[in-house]
Amino acid sequence: MKNPMRLFDSSLKFPRLMGAVLLTAVSSLCAAPTHLVDEPVVSYERLEDGTVLLDFGKVGFGNLRLQVPDSAGGSYRFHFGEAFAQGRIERKPPGTVRYKTFAADLPGGTEVVLAPPPVGRHLSHAKAVKTPEEWGVVTPFRWVEIEGWDGAFKPEWVVRQTAYLEAWDDDAAYFESSDPLLNSIWELCKYSIKATTFSGIYVDGDRERIPYEADAHINQLSHYYTDADKQIARDTYDWLLTKSTWPTEWAPHMVFIAHADWMHTGDVAWLKPRYEGLKDKLLLDRVGGDGWVRTAKQAQNGRPGTGHDIVDWPAGERDGYVFTAVNTVVNAFHLRAVDQMADSG
Repeated sequence: MKNPMRLFDSSLKFPRLMGAVLLTAVSSLCAAPTHLVDEPVVSYERLEDGTVLLDFGKVGFGNLRLQVPDSAGGSYRFHFGEAFAQGRIERKPPGTVRYKTFAADLPGGTEVVLAPPPVGRHLSHAKAVKTPEEWGVVTPFRWVEIEGWDGAFKPEWVVRQTAYLEAWDDDAAYFESSDPLLNSIWELCKYSIKATTFSGIYVDGDRERIPYEADAHINQLSHYYTDADKQIARDTYDWLLTKSTWPTEWAPHMVFIAHADWMHTGDVAWLKPRYEGLKDKLLLDRVGGDGWVRTAKQAQNGRPGTGHDIVDWPAGERDGYVFTAVNTVVNAFHLRAVDQMADSG
């Protein structure tokens, strides 16, 4: 069907919501083009309690498109998850690993797009990157359990609509060694970069769906080793110019992103109009008479706040670092950014 029905958690009072969905459209700020790719079920089985278990092989950001035969309409419960334990989807995964469940009434003889309700902060946070409204909700999952499907079930009735960067080229990078473990690590890292292009901007996975400067720089360098596209890094840079984040040390990473683009593309035309704006990322307004970048007392706490030092996140990763007015981490990033600005200037 060209216009499949979109279904969400019945507790939201929209068990048969047609057409428009709950996510807002992509911001007017530039984002690299993305699209939904139909991915088939890799394996499936009927569990002892009658539940249908679907495995799509890898975690991806997407939703489920299901053809409901005439004979199969009814009330069902769906479980979407990233983690698996003891033959079932993990109901209480750690951290921000996703698990969601919802009920839906499915009319027979229809095609439906199914997804859990959206995470509230993805909708409400001013800096969150929104996916296209016409997609419906997208969520990270690998496994799906369907409860209540008593009749015949064919895996070809289901696809995962998975979001990826349109420009992504699976053949752009290749690696193989004599060590199977090393090969597996390569494939995991390469696919992780591909999967996290779903929004057209480098975001922090599914935690807040917000780009952070330091994370974006790491994403950029990793992307360069796995694919030829340069646009998503550039679009993330331009996004962060107007929607910067709070940590002191993240500002100099904008210089690192721009410098990496220049080193990998040699494109002065893209860099030139952004060069003046980069000067604001050098922390020069906080340099004292002794040449050190200094941090005010109220910002020496490692807690979220504009211009606050971060060192590392979460706090347990700081190895007991003691915050002072002259922060060695802050100054290391400052000096590196100044050096790269001189290099590209």
